Amino acid sequence: MALNNPAFNNPAFQDERAVRTYPGGAQAANIGGASQTASAQHAGVDAAANAQLEGMYAAPAAGSLETDRMSYEDTIWKTVGLFTILVATAAVGWFWTLGGALSITGDPNQQVTMMPWILGGLGGFVLAMVIIFTSRKKVRPALIFAYAAFEGLFIGGISAFFEIMYPGIVMQATLATLAVVGVTLALFASGKIRATKKATKIFLIAMIGYMVFSLLNLILMWTNVLPADQAFGLYSATIMGIPLGLIIGILVVIMAAYSLVLDFDSIQRGVRNGAPRQYGWMGAFGIMVTVVWLYVEILRIIAIVRGSN
Repeated sequence: MALNNPAFNNPAFQDERAVRTYPGGAQAANIGGASQTASAQHAGVDAAANAQLEGMYAAPAAGSLETDRMSYEDTIWKTVGLFTILVATAAVGWFWTLGGALSITGDPNQQVTMMPWILGGLGGFVLAMVIIFTSRKKVRPALIFAYAAFEGLFIGGISAFFEIMYPGIVMQATLATLAVVGVTLALFASGKIRATKKATKIFLIAMIGYMVFSLLNLILMWTNVLPADQAFGLYSATIMGIPLGLIIGILVVIMAAYSLVLDFDSIQRGVRNGAPRQYGWMGAFGIMVTVVWLYVEILRIIAIVRGSN
């Protein structure tokens, strides 16, 4: 039979449609069309897949919004936002403290109120306690915003009050605070300084001692046990001619700097552990608490030094 002859194995003999596509025919270019079309389709799919992969590689890395995870950039922006609120309400506290005046006039009879200082301090303390003890269940950014606002009133009020007594002290304290924060951050980022268990234990012991000392000093001042000329209470006492407040203040600044290291370390661990994005607010909150503490301590150190001159 012809079908058994290898000479007739040519497609022209096996399929009528192949005749129209055989060499010399009108559609000769399409001979074997199914296999060539499939190859072309596969090539197109591969090209599209490669283009998609290249696009994915070229695209920016997923941020905290896409991953809903804590990141350094997101925490930084949250911190900037909180300090923006603090600065804005600090201006209100300054203006309010000076009785509506925009600046220090140098007039000893200038009307001054301590209400922003007191209101901001109490409100900030209460909110800080609420935030700290409820953050394990849920982080509430609104409370953190409110805390920043109250701290701004406190900072603005106390800064204006000290500026009246020691003109120029606010700028000095601000620059010193920025210097300490900047140096601490640079040392931490470079790996020169790290939080260790031993250093943290020493820090906690020193912190407890400082809190006890501050509470005792406050009680002695309220009960008028200390002389009236000691504006800062026990801090105004001297040891070998050196104000005790200066010695303690330097130690406290070191403690505050190490507290910043602990803050940076906590944020770093949070990012590495893939903590939820909302905990970036807690990182920003922790930094604000430490920076405010640092600023107030530096403000008091400068006041003690200038007051003893």
